[in-house]
Amino acid sequence: MSRLPNALQPAWPLVKRAHRSSTRVMGAVARHTRGLAGARAVPRLGTESADRTAALEPGSVTLHRGHDGEHLRRPMPQGVPADHWVFERWEHYDTARTFTLEIRDGLVVGNYAANITPGGILDYESSTYFGVTGWREHPVYLRPRLPAATYVEGSVASLATRGSHGNYYHFLMDVLPRWGVLQETMPGVVPDRFYVNRTTRYHQQLLAMVGLGGIQTIEPAEDRAVRAERLLVPCIPNEHLVAPTWTTSWLKEHLPASTAKDLPTRLYITRGQARNTRRLVNEDSVMAGLARRGFVRFDPGQHTVQEQIDHFAAAEVIVAPHGAALANLAFCSPGVRVLELFAPRYVNPCYWAIASNVPESHYRYVVCGPDPRPPGAAMDGVLTDITVDESVLAAVLDELLAEAPGRPAPELRSAPGDS
Repeated sequence: MSRLPNALQPAWPLVKRAHRSSTRVMGAVARHTRGLAGARAVPRLGTESADRTAALEPGSVTLHRGHDGEHLRRPMPQGVPADHWVFERWEHYDTARTFTLEIRDGLVVGNYAANITPGGILDYESSTYFGVTGWREHPVYLRPRLPAATYVEGSVASLATRGSHGNYYHFLMDVLPRWGVLQETMPGVVPDRFYVNRTTRYHQQLLAMVGLGGIQTIEPAEDRAVRAERLLVPCIPNEHLVAPTWTTSWLKEHLPASTAKDLPTRLYITRGQARNTRRLVNEDSVMAGLARRGFVRFDPGQHTVQEQIDHFAAAEVIVAPHGAALANLAFCSPGVRVLELFAPRYVNPCYWAIASNVPESHYRYVVCGPDPRPPGAAMDGVLTDITVDESVLAAVLDELLAEAPGRPAPELRSAPGDS
């Protein structure tokens, strides 16, 4: 996930490489001189697993175990070009077990929620970050010392994680299931406070919908650190974006659709037309062709979370450029058909993973242009705009529609909020 202004998005690959290099260098210096920072010293080391964190500080850290991981088997999706190597990586995948770390006198830092033991250990498994290779590249090391910590008596549940402050997908798929993990691993425990984002409308709506509307919260911020008498840290169940089946089942159970009556069954999900946002550049022309096939344009940002859930639950066919609103595929009904559009330098299978959890679903993709780089190259064009070949789109979509069961195409009309 990129935090650059839209105009600077093309520079993202260079910026990310510089970020990783700087973190390694600055972190090594900060750890070597941490004695000068006193109570605000950066973590002295990190661990790759919560089991290791608990073993290193048994007097302060308790590991509460949940269920074992699962082996995911997902057949390769059809698309253009066929058999894209990105999807091959996730055909077979072993997900991690669930757990909650209970850290006495634990510290949580920043809007990425770095969880640190009283002995100065960064638990990287519960504090992962985008595009880094391990704890030494965690952005907590981009500062010579940590923010001054506020002490909080009682228990604090650390639910925030990378991207959760400003991305619908990460809040839905990463943050909310952490509440499910805490309930599973520590039944009956109700934390006194939650370290969780609630600044946006969808933050507030989602928290209320899963029963956390009246909680006391501490808003994560870049310059914030909280030391809790008891810090409760559930694992990030969707750490690698593979959507374990239990996460989408949990979401669908706790965020049910309220109605599907009189809602369109064929949706095109728009991302608007701001530059460098992964928009579909030729959207108006594409939409004209889609409208002839019974599609309506749906702008998720103009709707409440419940309205988004209801529209996705009612949809039989969905076409969209890659974007966070597709996290709502978790709420789709069996048999849904999905066509996702990608820029060649950013093919991300996370929504294929979600769609694969929907019974009898059919997912297809179109990569909109060639990628001259060899398989395995970094998918670093995070917010590159997309232009689709309309003849290719029409051919793939017509094949998909030929498979679609259910009702005939609806009367041509606009969804509520269509712009």
